[in-house]
Amino acid sequence: MTLSYKTFFKYGLNILWILSITTLLTETTFRLYHQVNPVFIFEHHDYNRFRGKPFADDYDFTLNSKGFKDVAFGPKKKNVFRILAIGDSFAYGVVPYQFNYLTLLENQLNQEQNRVEILNMGIPAIGPKDYVSVLIKEGLALEPNEVIVSFFIGNDFLESGRAFYSYSYLFAVLKYLWNIRAHYQGNIFHGKAVYQDDQKTFSDEKYLEIEVARSRIYQTNNARFEVLLNRALSDLEQIKKICDNNNLQMRVVIIPDELQINQQLQLEVITALKMKPETFDFSLPNQRLSQALSELNIKHLDLNHAFDQASAEKRLYKPNDSHWNIAGNQLAASIMRDYLVNSEWQKKF
Repeated sequence: MTLSYKTFFKYGLNILWILSITTLLTETTFRLYHQVNPVFIFEHHDYNRFRGKPFADDYDFTLNSKGFKDVAFGPKKKNVFRILAIGDSFAYGVVPYQFNYLTLLENQLNQEQNRVEILNMGIPAIGPKDYVSVLIKEGLALEPNEVIVSFFIGNDFLESGRAFYSYSYLFAVLKYLWNIRAHYQGNIFHGKAVYQDDQKTFSDEKYLEIEVARSRIYQTNNARFEVLLNRALSDLEQIKKICDNNNLQMRVVIIPDELQINQQLQLEVITALKMKPETFDFSLPNQRLSQALSELNIKHLDLNHAFDQASAEKRLYKPNDSHWNIAGNQLAASIMRDYLVNSEWQKKF
């Protein structure tokens, strides 16, 4: 039986109509679900889409009722110095809770007596503007004495440009699933998984792609960096003003990207970009940020030099992952502990 042109055209229109209705219903369903239960896959201005689920498993630990990778945030106790630790996935950590640098730091500061409490308010994939929101919306109500902001050089300067596919929730889901299939080698969520310190997170190709995309801030002729720097400084200065108005101390911990201390990775990035090594200065963002923070009278600790030196003896980052492994977290906690106890901070006790 041969279909006439008109019949074929009619069937085609019906199929197109069905696909359109199905797509519209799916898109609407995703959008309604996201309004009730924010999901990080979808574009949104609310940092809650990235935070952990309350009481979710994270290796052998359970997130607290707010979805943070820490024990419950109870009322502030008398004679206890409470520190809010705000940051992105570095603060949240890819390692188990007991190996996280904020957990280790709290334990080290309390070796003699329990007088320090560090609340880990790290939320993956957020940035400086979100750090301001976390402090205002949730942090101040916890009555802290001090705020420590973990600033990750790797992506806290980067612009949050919106990809075209993100305007469609359906397309965003399909793109997310494709990325997982093609590149992800570890667990999407930690869950009850057993942590493996030497397991690659991304494929070699994908990790190089990530670091290449981040490398512009290290290029000496990148005029755009000043814009990105000023944008980040504006958010950090706002946090400083909030802290000053509430009689809180503020500190910034500057966290280096692996690209800054891994010479082999630097060579791979430079080769991929087909550029000359002299066009890069991998310490430049730290120098500019540190100088600007000093001018704003914001206390800060740059971990770049210490990590650069220590990396000659041991690996400090999880393979194909810009986050610290267990050794990296231990080093960061040790440096931060020495920095705090050797400053006027100890006079608060």
